[in-house]
Amino acid sequence: MAEITGRELHLVKKALAIAVLAIEQKPGPFQSYSDMQDMKDLLDLLVPGDTELAFYARSARIAVTGDPD
Repeated sequence: MAEITGRELHLVKKALAIAVLAIEQKPGPFQSYSDMQDMKDLLDLLVPGDTELAFYARSARIAVTGDPD
């Protein structure tokens, strides 16, 4: 398995946060709930603390909604 570090790791974390938010905002019969849960679990493994997780959550909100808060 490839080792992901540096900018690549940052992009993986950001992509996961964006994907989770995008799935959360599209509830209904076609929502990929299990994928979303797996992505959240992976993000929790990759992000060492709540402060960094909040950074990625805010970054995802900006990317998906255009609103930082």
